[in-house]
Amino acid sequence: MLELIKAVSLGLVVLLPLANPLTTVALFLGLAGDMNYQERNRQSLQASVYVVIIMAVAYYAGNVVMDTFGISIPGLRIAGGLIVAFIGFRMLFPQQQAGQSVEADHKMDEMSERQSVNIAFVPLAMPSTAGPGTIAMIISTASTIHSGTPFEPWVIMLAPPLTFLSIGIILWGCLRSSGTIMRLVGKGGIEAISRLMGFLLVCMGVQFMINGILEVISTYHA
Repeated sequence: MLELIKAVSLGLVVLLPLANPLTTVALFLGLAGDMNYQERNRQSLQASVYVVIIMAVAYYAGNVVMDTFGISIPGLRIAGGLIVAFIGFRMLFPQQQAGQSVEADHKMDEMSERQSVNIAFVPLAMPSTAGPGTIAMIISTASTIHSGTPFEPWVIMLAPPLTFLSIGIILWGCLRSSGTIMRLVGKGGIEAISRLMGFLLVCMGVQFMINGILEVISTYHA
């Protein structure tokens, strides 16, 4: 049980900076201004379910995609590292406020034209929470786990779905209490947290690239 808790905690440490629920909270508040309480709760639950599904599909189907297109594990690590580092740089030096995106602007245009618009899948679940960086990290982690890990087989089987479910629950809790979070933290606090997470992502992305390059060198040297 201790190994399972350790594995889930490790997964949360890796994925939460990429998922960044607080940025999704700012986006949710910007888009859900005219929604009533029941509609906000429904959109929050749907977004959380979509995030869990997207992460699970990326984890379990990632290797199939890699095999289909002939992508090697070192190549995936380097590409994933580049994406994660790029997202980290954008969070460190934002060109726009946290929570803004092309998808969010598109939904705002739709909402100005008609009353009922579903924002749960786009942009709350994707790309705000389960974006390209999150998906790349999950696929790369899945490849690493399948190629060798110190954890027991039963831990490897249970930890990923529990990690994805935990992130979904955390996102759901953040969206349900979005008003309270914004009052406590404020936009400035969310931007400060986003920049801190951006720094962590840059470090993780660079380390991913280093691991991939070292693996390429060891493969060709052998």
